[in-house]
Amino acid sequence: MGVMGRLLEPQIEAHLLEIEGERVIDEVRKHWAATFWWYCLAGLSLPLFVSMVWARGLFWIPLALGLAALSVGLWKIHVAYMDRFVITNMRVFRVNGVFNTNLATMPMSRILDISMKQPFLGQLCGYGHFVFETAAQDQGLRDITFVGDPQRRDLIIQRVIARAGLRTKMQMDDEDSDGS
Repeated sequence: MGVMGRLLEPQIEAHLLEIEGERVIDEVRKHWAATFWWYCLAGLSLPLFVSMVWARGLFWIPLALGLAALSVGLWKIHVAYMDRFVITNMRVFRVNGVFNTNLATMPMSRILDISMKQPFLGQLCGYGHFVFETAAQDQGLRDITFVGDPQRRDLIIQRVIARAGLRTKMQMDDEDSDGS
């Protein structure tokens, strides 16, 4: 893919360890709520452009404001679009950035705790935020914000960790399971 392709779509496959059998389980885009206000800003450009008719000789003021609102809104929407959180069978990683690509990765074995925060608005709109805790104090993959359907995504991560055998299971006897 050419330079324009890299600027328009994040390159998830380029970061996979295909020779080791790594495959994508889930690719998470930012929830629409992360870009809602940027869409509003871009939409504000339309009334500004229309107001050029009434501005007459000072038409350039609403024109400049409209172009600025449209440019900033579309840029921020694209930056959010290029931010991807990826769950594979071996690790989790985040790729973001348009011109400069940032990659933060964490093997499943290093994930000690996953906290999910879902504010009231997130419960209404269907998004939440993840906080990954590891033994390391500073890591590049700690806060993942605006994750759509966070309960399902949390279960996917827990299932991958369990299938990899990274967590021990408690063996229950028959007497423990019947409550006696």
